[in-house]
Amino acid sequence: MLALLPSITALLLMWFVRITPTNEVGEKKYLNVFSLAAVVLAGYLMAVIVLENVLTFRSSVRISTFVILILLLVPPIYIAIKAEKEKARRIIRSLLEQNQLVYDGNQLGNNFVQTRQDPEGHQEISCDADEEMNINNERTIPERGENLNLLQSICTIDFWLLFFVSACGMGSGLATVNNVSQIGESFGYSTIATSTLTSLWSIWNFIGRFGSGFVSDYFLHAQGWSRPLFITITLATMSIGHAVIASGLPGALYAGLVLVGIGYGSQWSLMPTIVSEIFGPAHMGAIFNTVSIANPVGTYILSVRVVGYIYDKEATGSDNTCIGTHCFMLSFLIMASTTVLASLVGLILFFRTRNFYRQVILRRLYIPIRNLE
Repeated sequence: MLALLPSITALLLMWFVRITPTNEVGEKKYLNVFSLAAVVLAGYLMAVIVLENVLTFRSSVRISTFVILILLLVPPIYIAIKAEKEKARRIIRSLLEQNQLVYDGNQLGNNFVQTRQDPEGHQEISCDADEEMNINNERTIPERGENLNLLQSICTIDFWLLFFVSACGMGSGLATVNNVSQIGESFGYSTIATSTLTSLWSIWNFIGRFGSGFVSDYFLHAQGWSRPLFITITLATMSIGHAVIASGLPGALYAGLVLVGIGYGSQWSLMPTIVSEIFGPAHMGAIFNTVSIANPVGTYILSVRVVGYIYDKEATGSDNTCIGTHCFMLSFLIMASTTVLASLVGLILFFRTRNFYRQVILRRLYIPIRNLE
């Protein structure tokens, strides 16, 4: 199911993807409200899940929590409908304004021609698009930040640094959630507690995806910090989470899964943005999905060859089960070391792209370059 359903879903829904003009101010407003509603919904679900394990809910309380959940799902739907209505009004208003304007012949078409006046009063016409194309044709190898294709990106060091980071970060995160049931059993958690951990993992994963995107955007705009720095931070956070789980202390599985879940979700939020910024947006889909091959590769190595192998080696009895902290201690210490190594590789990527983010990405975002030393 994990292998087929995401691919089938993407193939079925790809026909609904359309390129549409944007209104940054209006869309940002609705996006912020939509995000707030999603955070409130995630917080409510986490509170209900925790309380269900602490208290015994009556049937009336369960019905009430379900009704509240349905009500919390209404605002996102309302926001989406309202945004679509405003978009339709904006398009109609734009068409009406276009009918009232008289365009000069030089303003028609998709290319904007700039004119320059020389000292003698003659006008010299130049096309920025043609000049840029000629400059690009003179360069056989595109620079970082330009629209590299898949083959060109594979030939760069940045691509393989991202591939290694993705294999270690996403691979260790997925190896953790794949073995939550057996980890809980080995540590003496009940079946209900283990199921709760699996549910909470999804919420912590969401918090990581949402929070890392918001935080990295803020510090990029405000301080000029490049996104690879946050890859390093999230991988270091995951290494701490793996080490906490390996300790086997009371409540360590809860605390460790929080850190690993947030870090794992952050990887999925940061990776596509970093790929589009370093290799350009033109072939971003092909490049990002090629980098994402590291996810099953890392998962296979860490989940099957490390966690599974060590568990089977420690297991005893006819049912091949293992009880005790020793069942997963070595496995999570290995994954903690792996994510520490990946954070160092992410730090290398950060230093390699730091000047690029300051000189190219910040200018692309129309942010004045300040002294960020």
